Amino acid sequence: MFVRSALFLSAVLLLGGCDVTTELGKPCNLVRKATDQEREEQGREVVEVKEKDIAAEQDFISFGSLECEDLICVRDDLSPRSQDPEAPALGYCSKECVQGTTTGCEITRTVDDVEVGLKDRMTCRPLLLDQDTLDAIRAADEGFYRRTFGENNSPYFCAGATPAAQGT
Repeated sequence: MFVRSALFLSAVLLLGGCDVTTELGKPCNLVRKATDQEREEQGREVVEVKEKDIAAEQDFISFGSLECEDLICVRDDLSPRSQDPEAPALGYCSKECVQGTTTGCEITRTVDDVEVGLKDRMTCRPLLLDQDTLDAIRAADEGFYRRTFGENNSPYFCAGATPAAQGT
């Protein structure tokens, strides 16, 4: 009994001093569901989004990015863009968050690959339709909802706050 308690206490003490890092803010490629033709030609369920596919000053959320632990890659309208329209569109790893919270969207990565300024502007904000619209779509056609939004049930994700997102 004493040995178990000692091991448990040691584990708690060791883990208590560790900083937990996540992939939040890590660069990732934006992806989308492949069309039937793309699936036949490339044999993949998802394909990379190109720069030309995203309008300027537009938020973009991508579900299914294998580079991110939560499979969510976003790009806000202040994210850097490539000048090459055929280049893969890049974003950063995100996750769902709870509306009105001030914690959970902190970038804890210690590497230098986080977009400049992103740590200071990361917040929990809606990137999809409002909650009522999402609920209505799900109620009207569950299959369509799942094909479009996957298992996501909330419009709120960790993303960089922008003037457009703040209403200014």
